[in-house]
Amino acid sequence: MAWTLLLIAIALEVFATSMLNLSHGFTRLWPSIALVLGYAGSFYLLSLVLRSLPLGVTYATWSALGTIAVAVIGAFFFGQRLTLVQIAGLVIAVAGIALLNLGGDVHANPDDTATSITQANPDDR
Repeated sequence: MAWTLLLIAIALEVFATSMLNLSHGFTRLWPSIALVLGYAGSFYLLSLVLRSLPLGVTYATWSALGTIAVAVIGAFFFGQRLTLVQIAGLVIAVAGIALLNLGGDVHANPDDTATSITQANPDDR
């Protein structure tokens, strides 16, 4: 379920970023409203995902997939050209996400985090 929510959060973030381009600096009402709602929904879902998945993996996946999707949308819908070097960078980003998610346990244990925070030594601050 967390991965599904993460994908929806990414889709909302990509939608909002696309609307940012169409808002022309917040001078067009509907794209401006859509981008604010898209970002709000994306961050809300991201906060829910963080209950189940660790921050590092979640944010890396969210930002990398969002970046890749926005680059592809920019190329196909906004006529922005991607060079071979940029395409190689996107491929490397996909490989990085795969390696990050294959690298070990990707489930957060909120109890461990809460315990480590509550048992922190006040002298360590």
